[in-house]
Amino acid sequence: MTIVVKNNNVGISPRKVRQVLNLIRNKKASEALRTLRFCEKKEISLMLTKLINSGLAIASESEKYDLDNLVLTQIFADGGPTLKRIQPRAQGRAFRILKRTSHVTVQLSEV
Repeated sequence: MTIVVKNNNVGISPRKVRQVLNLIRNKKASEALRTLRFCEKKEISLMLTKLINSGLAIASESEKYDLDNLVLTQIFADGGPTLKRIQPRAQGRAFRILKRTSHVTVQLSEV
């Protein structure tokens, strides 16, 4: 039995999110939350903390899971839609700015 929690269209590029995801992959939920609390990338760690807490809330309501044994078995960030913006440059030129977004998926399962 697994719990899947998703957060779509996060305004952070997937490459930056994956750096934090690699810190908490295959850890218990309580240990992952402790690691995220002291992570330097605060915006990403706050978003992941909320996502893991949402999965724990779903597990506690269903009463089928033991909260102490929940492990982050699968956690990944895929690329979302890219917002295209224009940066004005000299002599009437324009550079394109790509603001990347990501879809984050967390899967909790009991071990």
